[in-house]
Amino acid sequence: MAETSRISAGSATAINVGLLGLGVVGTGVAAKLLSQDASLSELTGRQVKLKKVLVRDFARARDVELPDGVLTIDAEDILADPDVHVLVEVMGGTDPAENYLRRGLAAGKHVITANKEVMAKSGPELLALAQDNGTNLLFEASVGGGIPIVGCMMNALAANDIRSIRGIINGTTNYILTRMAHERTSFQQALGEAQGLGYAEADPANDIEGIDAVYKLTILASLGYRQSFQPDDVYCEGISKLEPQDFRYAEELGYAIKFLAIANLDGAAVQLRVYPAFVPAEHMLAKVDGVYNAVEVNGSLCGQVLFHGMGAGREPTTSAVIGDLIEVIRRAGDSGSPGYVQDGVEVKKLTPLKVRPIGDLQVRYFIRLEVADTPGVLAQIAQVLGDGQISIAAVLQRDTNPETKSAEIVIITHPAQEASVQKALEVMARLPQVNRVSNTIRIEE
Repeated sequence: MAETSRISAGSATAINVGLLGLGVVGTGVAAKLLSQDASLSELTGRQVKLKKVLVRDFARARDVELPDGVLTIDAEDILADPDVHVLVEVMGGTDPAENYLRRGLAAGKHVITANKEVMAKSGPELLALAQDNGTNLLFEASVGGGIPIVGCMMNALAANDIRSIRGIINGTTNYILTRMAHERTSFQQALGEAQGLGYAEADPANDIEGIDAVYKLTILASLGYRQSFQPDDVYCEGISKLEPQDFRYAEELGYAIKFLAIANLDGAAVQLRVYPAFVPAEHMLAKVDGVYNAVEVNGSLCGQVLFHGMGAGREPTTSAVIGDLIEVIRRAGDSGSPGYVQDGVEVKKLTPLKVRPIGDLQVRYFIRLEVADTPGVLAQIAQVLGDGQISIAAVLQRDTNPETKSAEIVIITHPAQEASVQKALEVMARLPQVNRVSNTIRIEE
């Protein structure tokens, strides 16, 4: 049996940290641990030492100066070392990160991760492994950067039955939508700006197609409802179809467009969805701009609470990682045990919750159409909607093009079923007078 890594209570022994990854966040964590900041030892009562850092390439230039012998390209120098007490993983991706996390937990190391993909896909299994080995798995940095939403869901809000979670949990998309709303730039122009500022990757698909938000919502829903959800349970639409005129109409109608991640409880079912939505301009989420994140939680006891802050970047994510490190050491020292048992994140429920399909969703809709500028078009569209039991609340016509003899029509519906709306849109798209269904955006009141 491999020798395990344990933090002994009351000992003067230093806490040795093994860091997996030295990218943007890893550099921030390393710099903090190497700074000899007195706050760490004061808060934990122990000296905290960065013992090893796993990198891919020794020769790469780095923004932090590391002592000789700290860098390694061999994961075994960290995973097989019983004197490494805490594993901090900031590599990203699932392979080999998940394997490293499993091995660390099995060896009795406490594990801290910022890896949203691993926690979304395998979080419950890893938490069970941590519990079986009497160790801790903490993952505050996986959602919301510097916003302490994970810890609050596990502890401060644990007494609540969670009615809903609604959030803006991807800073890149929020920046893009803010630029499109304020400057009326195109999607491609706003994306280019985000990439130029380092907010978006060269391949931005994970952000703009909603994959990043899906992972984070999966984690929050699993915590909030104490049940294991998977990314495939989340309905997802990205933001690439949005155009400047959508923002013009939204403002005219009293809304902002935000990229929302939503989990809500409806009877014995939970509905999970990620998509751009109209949000009333006076709502707090509508005022969250730039790269900021916000998460609104509605609980049976706490009511509606909002968490707001920087959702990504070196400093906010470093804050979350170091906060988890302090928590691990303090808990181990206070109790004399290897760490605390995370009862608040057990994914067990007497009555399992079903996942309600997106087709059951009931909301209002914004539908923008390009149609032939001829008499009777609106009547045909109204007939299609009526056949689907979809009631029209308002119709707007602002733009016509005499050269192409076309017009743009916007329809706002009363609450309708998603499945009926999608079927109606398919029928509408086949009408000879409809040039194209330009966009459909859900309205979240």
